Amino acid sequence: MNNIIDWFYGQIIGFLGNFFAEMGNMGTELFDLDWVQAIVLFFSQLGWALFGVSLVVCIFECGIEYSTGRANIQQTAINILKGFLSVCLFTTVPVRLYTLSVSLQGTFSAGLTGYGSSIGTIGEGILEDLSGVESITEMAGETLSFGLGVITSPIMVIFCIILMAYAVIKVFFANLKRGGILLIQIAVGSLYMFSIPRGYTDGFVQWMKQVIGLCLTAFLQSTILVAGLMVFKGHALLGLGLMLSAGEVPRIAGTFGLDTTTRANIMSAVYTAQAAVNTTRTIASAVIK
Repeated sequence: MNNIIDWFYGQIIGFLGNFFAEMGNMGTELFDLDWVQAIVLFFSQLGWALFGVSLVVCIFECGIEYSTGRANIQQTAINILKGFLSVCLFTTVPVRLYTLSVSLQGTFSAGLTGYGSSIGTIGEGILEDLSGVESITEMAGETLSFGLGVITSPIMVIFCIILMAYAVIKVFFANLKRGGILLIQIAVGSLYMFSIPRGYTDGFVQWMKQVIGLCLTAFLQSTILVAGLMVFKGHALLGLGLMLSAGEVPRIAGTFGLDTTTRANIMSAVYTAQAAVNTTRTIASAVIK
């Protein structure tokens, strides 16, 4: 009976993990839509335009510094190469990385829960358990193993259900909006293409950290939630702690520099765009004169 209940419980939790994986796949499928591809193409062209303007500005700055004897042609060439690689990859690498993290999350969830295992596997486990039984008295003494002994009142049951629902719903809405956040980050990343060839890479590095933090959160949140649900059957309070800790993944990632919010990133990108516009106006006025 324990084997059968474990199998049913694992299939239910595995379905939830697979559901979160499918939600993550919806975020990746968002980039297969025609209008989303048009938006990504627009910001890709914007990034190339800013890279072209920055390339001209970078060459002018190098020429001015060369006349004073302070030019570093090697560093300028490296910065231009960094900008070229960034403008080629900033629309594709985030989507591929996010797809990989969602795929890994689905695989880990299936491995933790045994989702998709056949009833024959349960039959083999039952036969192995029965082969170790020496008497009917020993078999009758077996009890179903549930870690709910610490729950001694109906209020505690309601409290556990509320916490479980809170953890699941929080991860649900976090997965629901992650594809849109990735699209916003790709759009914002195009504005950094002006500063990279000139050697100002701090903003773009922070942008890369945000993309990595988003993908890491997509993997860890659902995996820890599924692990907590699996532990809940044997150790109720420990499982609740794991489920609630899944909601703290973005905050912990932000503490280590992998902030998944876009507020600070957008502000720095706006300043970069304003600098690009002002520099372009200066160069245009100088050429006209």
